[in-house]
Parts: sequence; structure tokens; C-alpha cells
Amino acid sequence: MPFMAIRPILLHPDPRLKKRCDPVDGIDDKLRILIDDMFETMYDAPGIGLAAPQVGVMSRVLVMDCAKTDEEEPAPIAMMNPEILWASDEMNTHEEGCLSIPEEFNDVERPAAVQVRYLDLDGAEQTLDCDGLLATCVQHEIDHLDGKLFIDYLGPMKRQMITGRMKKRKKEKAKTA
Repeated sequence: MPFMAIRPILLHPDPRLKKRCDPVDGIDDKLRILIDDMFETMYDAPGIGLAAPQVGVMSRVLVMDCAKTDEEEPAPIAMMNPEILWASDEMNTHEEGCLSIPEEFNDVERPAAVQVRYLDLDGAEQTLDCDGLLATCVQHEIDHLDGKLFIDYLGPMKRQMITGRMKKRKKEKAKTA
């Protein structure tokens, strides 16, 4: 088993978090190591989803595990080149947070259910029907691959306040580093 590494998570505002990622053109050992590292980083944070640009890799790769309690069986999912094929008209509001915007949470409205097509670790095309927390999480992570953050769904005042707090946090972190 290869050694898994916890990678540093980019913090907003970082220009890489606002860029559209490139499609994955093949599954290789380098990609498998990235995915192992992303799971390790996500679980350590702790979080339920992580997209490759959050660890500075500009590829259309995401990992998720929406099992939130110790009683729930872990359900890790890795997706390459995910795309939403269908979204419900019914909307759902979830309080969202982001590992790249720590300690900030806000309600975001998204489709309650989606169907996603993606490549799995074997390079096979899969489709997954998602609802509830899984639907929210997969949409949040796909947004990352398109250079969009959950705060982009908020009004300009809220977004500016959060960005200001993040800039201040990054300055304070840089002083202690």
C-alpha cells in the first residue's frame, strides 16, 4: 500500500480556486496517488468532499464520503470528469461549508436531486443518482471544478464579508507560520 500524504488545502481567496479545471485524460498511478491523498486530506480535515483544485491540482477530480457519523458505514466515492446529466426542479436548502473557507457556513439552495456521470478509478463510465446530502455535496464539489465557490451563491455583501475575514485569517496564519 503506498504511503498516503495529507496535502495542504488552498484557502480562499486563491486564484486557483476560481479557475475551471482540465479533464482527466487517463487513469494512471499518479492519479491514483492523488485520489488516495485527497481522501486522506478530506478525512483529516475533517470534511465530506474535496475537489482537486483545493489541493492545487487543476484536474476534474473529486472525492466524497457523506457518511458523517461513526455508526454509518464509510461510502468513499472518487469521480473523474463528473458532469450533471439531470437536476430536479425541486430545490433543497442545506447549510454548506468548505474546507477552503474554514469556519464559514451559509444556506445554499440547489436542486434536491441530480444524476451524475463520471469515470471511476478503473476508467469505467458510471452514473449515480444523488439526493439529500449526497446531491448537495456532489454539486458543491463539481462547482469547484468549474471555479465556483459556495459563497458565489450568496449576496455580494455576505460574500465580501466572508472574503474579508478569510484575507485576515490568511494574514494571521502567515505571521505564525
